[in-house]
Amino acid sequence: MARIGYARVSTIDQDLDGQLARLEAEGCSIVRAEKVSGASRDGRAELATVIEFLRTGDELMVTRLDRLGRDTRDVLNLIHECEQRGAFVTVLDPHVSTRGEMGHVVLTVLGMVAQMERRFIKERQREGIERAKAEGVYRGGKVRLDHRRIAALHSEGLGPAAIARMVGCSRMQVYRILRSA
Repeated sequence: MARIGYARVSTIDQDLDGQLARLEAEGCSIVRAEKVSGASRDGRAELATVIEFLRTGDELMVTRLDRLGRDTRDVLNLIHECEQRGAFVTVLDPHVSTRGEMGHVVLTVLGMVAQMERRFIKERQREGIERAKAEGVYRGGKVRLDHRRIAALHSEGLGPAAIARMVGCSRMQVYRILRSA
């Protein structure tokens, strides 16, 4: 039986150290971590690796349920996948485990709270953006890709897939940028 920890923060500038220390203190022999949104399972390679690694009797540990996910359905599906592998899920704060029936009820309620919290975050963000726009200080999000370079590569005859590989983005992003140019 192995204790496997999973730590996650949403953005690159957030710190994983507290979660990692707590999981190691709880006896996790393996701890996987990533910096990616918990809104869905997309792009969460470390979580996929952890779940694939789980064996009968193993225990997946997270510091808080929202580290596992912010969507109730995703969280319940993750717990179900762990159980299909014969593993348990333990949340440290508050301490809840799927080892008992009551743990399932509590985790379902916590999952709903995490999803509701995500909706509140998005609503506050939207309100903040609207306020900033009204004050004339909103400039939009950071431009992460060089649109001119993408257009230049396209004019040189490169296709969207090749451009996406070169600049490190998805093909869809290349299509969107080319369409907006």
